[in-house]
Amino acid sequence: MPDKTLDAREIDGEPFGRIVDELEALGEAEQLELVNSFEPEPLYSVLDRRGFDHETEQVAEDEWRVVIEHA
Repeated sequence: MPDKTLDAREIDGEPFGRIVDELEALGEAEQLELVNSFEPEPLYSVLDRRGFDHETEQVAEDEWRVVIEHA
């Protein structure tokens, strides 16, 4: 079970800055679950460059969950 959850669907405007803030605050042994209305494919390369692993699951037609942790 992830330690933190960020629902990008509830963020007004562009959520990227908030996602980056959450990643920077993520402890070495913690997991962040990102909830989004679409698969956030552009985020994957950012996660790779910053040293994070991720696992994505589509749980509904308009709901994707990405669990993110340090590699």
